[in-house]
Amino acid sequence: MFEPVLLKNIDVPDGHLLSTYEAGGGYQALAKVLREYTPDEVVELVKRSNLRGRGGAGFLTGMKWSFVPKQSGKPKYLCCNADEGEPGTFKDRILMERDPHQLIEGLAVSAYAIGAEIAYVYIRGEYVTAIRHLEEAIAEAHAKGYLGSRILGSDFNFTVHIHCGAGAYICGEETAMLESLEGKRAQPRLKPPFPAVAGLYASPTVINNVETLACVPHIVVRGPDWFRDIGPDKSPGPKLYCVSGQVCKPGLYELPMGIPLRELVDHAGGPPPGRKIKAVIPGGVSAPVIPEHGLDVGMDFDSLAAAGSMLGSAGVIVIDNSTCMVKVATRIIEFFHHESCGKCTPCREGLNWVVKVLRRIEAGDGAPGDLEQLDMLCKGIFGNTFCALGDGAAMGLRAALKHFREEFVAHVEERRCPFH
Repeated sequence: MFEPVLLKNIDVPDGHLLSTYEAGGGYQALAKVLREYTPDEVVELVKRSNLRGRGGAGFLTGMKWSFVPKQSGKPKYLCCNADEGEPGTFKDRILMERDPHQLIEGLAVSAYAIGAEIAYVYIRGEYVTAIRHLEEAIAEAHAKGYLGSRILGSDFNFTVHIHCGAGAYICGEETAMLESLEGKRAQPRLKPPFPAVAGLYASPTVINNVETLACVPHIVVRGPDWFRDIGPDKSPGPKLYCVSGQVCKPGLYELPMGIPLRELVDHAGGPPPGRKIKAVIPGGVSAPVIPEHGLDVGMDFDSLAAAGSMLGSAGVIVIDNSTCMVKVATRIIEFFHHESCGKCTPCREGLNWVVKVLRRIEAGDGAPGDLEQLDMLCKGIFGNTFCALGDGAAMGLRAALKHFREEFVAHVEERRCPFH
């Protein structure tokens, strides 16, 4: 039986309070690194754990930290991406609402490792409860000496600020988030330079998401070997999976990284009575759909990549056999088209045309050659955009066309939706 790590306080009364967090061993990791470790040793500790970023890209966290120049002459910043705009994803919101001190301790340990004294939590403005609990937790941590000047009697000074976003999906892209933090229009920057060298205010900056930072205190207290013993060696650790869609028990599940997708869906109760699973989107709507026959794939970065999809934000969306995949694809592309920042032509114009063609097909007005046009548009978008928004849209549509092309053909030939 897997014991929850990140969600251990999820059902504890007043789990968001400092007293509850301390009673469960909270802030022991911060005290330990300030007492026993140099910043470089903390970086090496996280490197040995093989912790990979839980925000979508899956980059090695310790490696990212090591890219920060030590003698830049500029202040260093730590940014927590808590925007969580990917449809089907809600894990970070739960962590901030139910256990905000876990994030704050993760921020403090991580800031110590990279030499930062200021952190910004960029959070969705709609997350009202999470924002309130974070503000209260920051005040509690300051009053107890876990934040502020000379933390726990050390030479380490650290402050956390909250910045509320305005609902733009593009701010999930790290450089667009930095632009927004600086008060500019949220659009991705050209890389290089990468944020580790020139990020917030052109200074060295590390960006991690909530779940990634929440793992750090547990690695310090329990050790990197404990972390690597959970799940596959290249993608280890506990993992939060957001399961939604057509399942009997949708919700947030903490299980080892690498659990088979089929087993994860079973944990969520499987499809409604009398229905069968048709497909599953494994990592938020930007992840290519996986048909039912491929559900034995492991839910980790490398296994899903080999299967032609990606773990992304682990927003698992289950689709049963009563659902039209043309409708699913149309709604997803409409979302990406709406959220495109408009900076680059392939994404801005390409998605506009994709939406027009899909809406025409869904309405029963499809024409011969429409599917070939969709294939051509995906080819023009993928790999040619400033950031991964266009790539995610193109990959998702490509997968739908590949695995469920007969449904698209039926819409065009029958000039109606076979499901309705």
